[in-house]
Amino acid sequence: MDGAKLDGKTVAEHIVDFLERREVKHVFGLCGHTNIAVLAALAESSIDFVTVRHEQIASHAADAYARVTGKASVVLSHLSPGLTNCATGVANAALDCIPMVVIAGDIPTHYYGKHPHQEVNLHADAAQWEIYRPFVKRAWRVDRADLMAEILEKAFHLAESGQPGPVLVNVPMDIFSEVIPSDSFDRIRDNTRVLKKPSIDDETAREIVEALATAENPVAYVGGGILLAKASQELREFVEHLGLPVAHSLMGKGALRDDHPLVLGMTGFWGTELVNQSCLNADYIFAVGTRFKEADCSSWYPGYTFNIPGSKVIHIDIEPQEIGRNYPTEIGVVADAKAALRVLNRVAREMYPDGFNRPALEQKIADFRTDFKARNVDMATSSAFPMMPERILADTRKALPEDAIITTDVGWNKNGVGQQFNILTPGSILTPGGFATMGFGPPGAIGAKLAAPDRVVISLVGDGGFGQNPSMLATAVELDLGIIWLVMNNNAFGTIAGLQKAHYGLTYGTTFPGSAAAPANGPGYADIARAYGAEGHRLSAADELLPALEAAIASGKPTVLDVPMINNPTPTTGHWNILDIYSPDKEISHVAT
Repeated sequence: MDGAKLDGKTVAEHIVDFLERREVKHVFGLCGHTNIAVLAALAESSIDFVTVRHEQIASHAADAYARVTGKASVVLSHLSPGLTNCATGVANAALDCIPMVVIAGDIPTHYYGKHPHQEVNLHADAAQWEIYRPFVKRAWRVDRADLMAEILEKAFHLAESGQPGPVLVNVPMDIFSEVIPSDSFDRIRDNTRVLKKPSIDDETAREIVEALATAENPVAYVGGGILLAKASQELREFVEHLGLPVAHSLMGKGALRDDHPLVLGMTGFWGTELVNQSCLNADYIFAVGTRFKEADCSSWYPGYTFNIPGSKVIHIDIEPQEIGRNYPTEIGVVADAKAALRVLNRVAREMYPDGFNRPALEQKIADFRTDFKARNVDMATSSAFPMMPERILADTRKALPEDAIITTDVGWNKNGVGQQFNILTPGSILTPGGFATMGFGPPGAIGAKLAAPDRVVISLVGDGGFGQNPSMLATAVELDLGIIWLVMNNNAFGTIAGLQKAHYGLTYGTTFPGSAAAPANGPGYADIARAYGAEGHRLSAADELLPALEAAIASGKPTVLDVPMINNPTPTTGHWNILDIYSPDKEISHVAT
């Protein structure tokens, strides 16, 4: 072996060289007997391996890392249980269109069909890679060492191009250790790293601009595609020139600053009356980078968020399958959001150099914000303890700098934040949208902090979500990551508890013993934090939150704030079909528990 090694490197070493050339800085994962050859190669490289205590932490952290950097993140996994532990985070990334390359170890090729240690082969041999088929953009099983270079190159291109998403490269452990010449990797050295993205032609741009300029009540409706394309500036220039009010999906929150005079807010079940009514009254809807998902569209019921048909739709998306999927479309354009908006901005200025001002519309938006804030002020300033969720969000916003990165989870920290918490820097909120995965936020904060070490990072999470994988604290402490986890602790799976209480009159299986004020034998999250070596504080009064947040930010230490919270439901004006399933023909939504 030593003689052969002189003639080349192992596949694992070539993989690490390839990642270094792609300027990969971090790889997230957990060791196993199938991937230690890669770990050995990483030990001699400039790449940091971020080791975790559970693979789901790795994939969630990598997901958030990719959202902040805009580049494909890398996960290294063991076979079978490692790969299945990792799957939830990879699926979450897939449903939110986040680029990721998962490199997984597998059984040796010479043991195919023999059912060796930890192999999954109940229905087919050498089929581990098929576990990921339903949600990754593509899964490769590497059967020959000399194919590794081109598969890796294709994997990164596919993950980052078109509608982004995760891919899987499944590698038998003997192939990781095989020594090969550099020829196959040398051939791809000069290949382009980034593929050019599609744009639109001037004729199409003129058709779109004219339709919007002559419409009576146009509305721009934007989704997470704006943030994936890093197109916030181009969007702002376009809507300001044409005077378009901007509604957004959950994933589109932060595409523009929430205090921008043209921003209406988040649509759908948790949307406000202003945004839902504005979309209902629109004659043209200019949709960019959105998939018109169920909760954002009040389960597609007419009369709540959109009236389509009725309103005409112009839809720009990088993925052809999204156009016309849920609503008929008058003008459908397959293009990158940033590239398309650049052309639209130029054409709009050529056609209408003076642009459009809509002072009455801006005043209507401003008046609604003033009224909404006034109606919310009692909750947002309440000294009640356990705390009102509105007070928690209000004090958190006061404490954070404008460019702080917020990771959310599920429940009030996602729905309430989408509705009531101003995001003031585009791309600074990281939310699990399509999969709505409980447990995303806490490990997501690790990826965000590694991607942006100079920014404040806070995870807003419920006690249910924080309890999913608290071992991420070990990684944060070992890497000295100054992250704050604010646990909005209502001693329940609160959103589901409220739903069950409203429709069935009980909270069986959705709440924990005791109460938020006095949990019975429940976990002490502050104690858990201290046990891992982090700072931990459990609040005992509402007035303690703001100074505790300010102290945590100033300390630069990983800190858990356990904040008891009343389980009030997030106010809604939209609709969700599950309400009809549980209580047909009744006006029932959520109740406090």
